[in-house]
Amino acid sequence: MLPPIAVILTDAERNIIWVNQDFTDITGYTLLEVVGRKPSLLQGSKSEQTVIRRIRRGLEAMVPIKEEIMNYRKNGEVYLCKLVIYPVFNEKEELIHFIAFEVDGNVVQDEKHIPLLNLQEKYQSSSLKGVEEVKIFTRLQDLLVKEKLYLNEEVSLRTVADMLKTNTKYLSQVINHRAGCNFQHFLNIYRVEEAKSKIIDPKFRNLTLFGIALQCGFKNKSTFYKVFKDISGITPRDFVKQNNLSIVEA
Repeated sequence: MLPPIAVILTDAERNIIWVNQDFTDITGYTLLEVVGRKPSLLQGSKSEQTVIRRIRRGLEAMVPIKEEIMNYRKNGEVYLCKLVIYPVFNEKEELIHFIAFEVDGNVVQDEKHIPLLNLQEKYQSSSLKGVEEVKIFTRLQDLLVKEKLYLNEEVSLRTVADMLKTNTKYLSQVINHRAGCNFQHFLNIYRVEEAKSKIIDPKFRNLTLFGIALQCGFKNKSTFYKVFKDISGITPRDFVKQNNLSIVEA
């Protein structure tokens, strides 16, 4: 499962016009508290001045930026912020936005597996289409976390696209660009994480591994074992052994 990824959208003058829920979860600031302010509100005495200057130069040059900087949460706690900032242009090649993707470096040691923080991933910054893509992906993540749609074995790309008021082709493209996989694999990432949490939770010790799999949206045993190993690198049985648990496999 992808870690929380804060998204900050500013106007061309770098005033914040939108942030996602992950931004609030990481920083403690809500959308209403930051609208109209600049992202520098997260900086403080421990924020490295050399990094601030590099970011400023990149913004002025209107080029993509990747940096790490010490930022401050609303409660005053210092954290390592790993970020990528992209300029967004309209069809006339006029700068209209900056969009930043940030993760908590205290939680994410290696961000290479996160496409949004990889400058080699070509972000579509030539129009507002790229911003809309990010918004849809953020809404998709919120929907999965809050509604746990992945627990329903019948959930489909069409179902989710309808809920997000988009079409299946575009939603599939969004998932591919933002998560680097297809819809089914994206769902299975959440299902495997859910299975891991249930395997560890004593409340589910009365269930077999396959019984837990069924509760996590998997339809059959062989698919569960294959997907679990593909995503986790180990089998469900090895995961049980790693955690010194006793669960019936059948």
